[in-house]
Amino acid sequence: MERRYALRDDQWERLEALGLPGGHAHVGVTASDNRLFVEAVLYRFRAGIPWRDLPPHFGNWHRVYVRFNRWSKQGIWQKVFAQLAKEPDNEYAQIDSTIVRAHRSAAGARKKGQTKHLTTPRSASASGAAEED
Repeated sequence: MERRYALRDDQWERLEALGLPGGHAHVGVTASDNRLFVEAVLYRFRAGIPWRDLPPHFGNWHRVYVRFNRWSKQGIWQKVFAQLAKEPDNEYAQIDSTIVRAHRSAAGARKKGQTKHLTTPRSASASGAAEED
């Protein structure tokens, strides 16, 4: 399985230190895999897909949604993102010229309906050239 949307191990260790719900120390049902759940939520938002289109390897989409909703109401996601923002990894945000394209107006192209401005040639006296007899 490609782990394009997965958390790195160091990021996950920082999140585990928060004591996320669903672990053995919390009251209620013990979650089978908190990391898989967090990765499912990140995948869903990064890919921009509806909950129903969540790939099956993340589990039942409805259970992931219900759990996401609970964490939202409890403010868990605020803590998660605050923890991850302490040491941001901007590697994914690096941009180079192979993926950046300038709009044609950035190169000085004329806009539609714009006429070409004709310039009058400078006279010899205005340019500072001496007239010869």
